[in-house]
Amino acid sequence: MDLIVAFIITLALITAVSLWYRISPFFTLIGGAVLFGLLAGMTLDATIVGIASGVGKVFSAFGIIILCGAVIAILLREQHQTEEIVSDIRRFVRNPPALAGISGYLLAVPITCCVTAFIMLTPILDCLENDRPRRNILLYLAAVGSIISYALIYPTPVVIPLFAAFSGGISPLVFDAVTIPLSLAVLGGVLLFYRWARPDAVLQGNAPSQPEEPHCTVQPDLPDGIHWRAWAPFIAIIVALPVAFLALGLSQAGTINFIMLVGAVTAIALAAPAVRASGLSKSAKHAGLIIFDICGAGALGYVIVSSGFAQDALGRMTLFIPILLVPFIFAAVIETAQGSRVVTAVITAEVLAGSAVVGAIHPVTLILLISAGSCIVSYVTDPFFWLVQRTTGDDVGTVVKNYTLPIALAGVAIFIVAIALEYLVFR
Repeated sequence: MDLIVAFIITLALITAVSLWYRISPFFTLIGGAVLFGLLAGMTLDATIVGIASGVGKVFSAFGIIILCGAVIAILLREQHQTEEIVSDIRRFVRNPPALAGISGYLLAVPITCCVTAFIMLTPILDCLENDRPRRNILLYLAAVGSIISYALIYPTPVVIPLFAAFSGGISPLVFDAVTIPLSLAVLGGVLLFYRWARPDAVLQGNAPSQPEEPHCTVQPDLPDGIHWRAWAPFIAIIVALPVAFLALGLSQAGTINFIMLVGAVTAIALAAPAVRASGLSKSAKHAGLIIFDICGAGALGYVIVSSGFAQDALGRMTLFIPILLVPFIFAAVIETAQGSRVVTAVITAEVLAGSAVVGAIHPVTLILLISAGSCIVSYVTDPFFWLVQRTTGDDVGTVVKNYTLPIALAGVAIFIVAIALEYLVFR
């Protein structure tokens, strides 16, 4: 079968199964890998071997990182230290919408999961507003803020595979020197969007429209002063960076795993004995759910690349589409089909690596284009979409307006900046 047709059929079935059955993405992606391999003319044995190779490759890249992030997140949550972190941020950011967006933005990177950051913040944001529309806006902003940093800042599971495939020797510090200001500017734009679109829910001082009884489940009154114990794992990660680069001379991959291990060990060492064992058990379960979904993406990506799809598809796309748009459009298609930004990054990195696209576009632009594409369609195949819908209790149309649309606008902004950098700076 023609590889393009096989790819379209595979994505369509992955999308349909995701919508109808809502089963783990791992199984839909593995099933998609088997289907694509057979449709592409690969033997069953070669397909299964490719699946195993893809799973192993992704697990070796992300296993330690995601487990360490889960350990930090769960131990912070079990000891109610997440609200201490939010309380500290509130000393500098008084506006609740800005607080929600910045909290999600900050937590998603060291925790290595935007969904986990959102789950941790939900009970805290519930305490900030008794008015349901305003409280939901805070939840939307926390979700969008976590996605913005997760899609742009190194090292997150979205950026790591892209950076490893396309960086061309660029320092991560140079990359983040571009993406951190960009991500903060995009977050500021999102806050302005909410201020323009929902002034009744965002502006402080207005009378609440739907008051409710307080229902928060965290302790609102916290001791004065900075809660250094809660920040300790993140401080340890930052301190470990120069140690890894300068003192130990570790590679990029070695550095990422090293600093995350340092953060996790710090969290474990400082955890109260009563929560340490149970927290580690919950962390392993939480990390397992995340890593196996990503491994499913690695399996599908590896089989797609092994089939020769990349050369065939990209050759055809460049006949009709400017090469600068290829990474953006390809990432948007993959994101639409299966809904995970990490999966999108893994598959896109596998498919585009070694292609003519890599040599034609500056590495920073290429990564930004893929990140932008991964934000364009966050709809029904996106597990985060349904989590936000259940948490807010809003209808699907409202979630599209307050979650899908702002993320899409963020993707468009990243795309525009990437194009501007390519033509004005890198050429």
